[in-house]
Amino acid sequence: MTPSLPSPRLRREARAVTAMIGRYCRDHHRTPALCSECSDLLDYALKRLRHCPYQENKTTCGKCPVHCYAPCQQGRIRKVMRYAGPRMLRSHPILTLLHLFDGLRRPQRRG
Repeated sequence: MTPSLPSPRLRREARAVTAMIGRYCRDHHRTPALCSECSDLLDYALKRLRHCPYQENKTTCGKCPVHCYAPCQQGRIRKVMRYAGPRMLRSHPILTLLHLFDGLRRPQRRG
């Protein structure tokens, strides 16, 4: 479930965060679909992507100079990414490598 985003780069970022939250939820909450807590986090993350000031020129969110997540949500997504990130290489190797490559980008200054 990736929303309509304006660029392939943002759609790929949406796929990565969707896969990470899905992996975390499956392993920790043991539900067949996303639980309400993880679904809310995913909705929040996708909303932040849609409103990202860098759009297709963005680096990964962890390396972005603008921290647009609320502190509570930032802690939740960090916990998810710390768990799911290393495990993504086995389940989504290409997506993981592209995400790592995107993290090498330097954030560009906004207009």
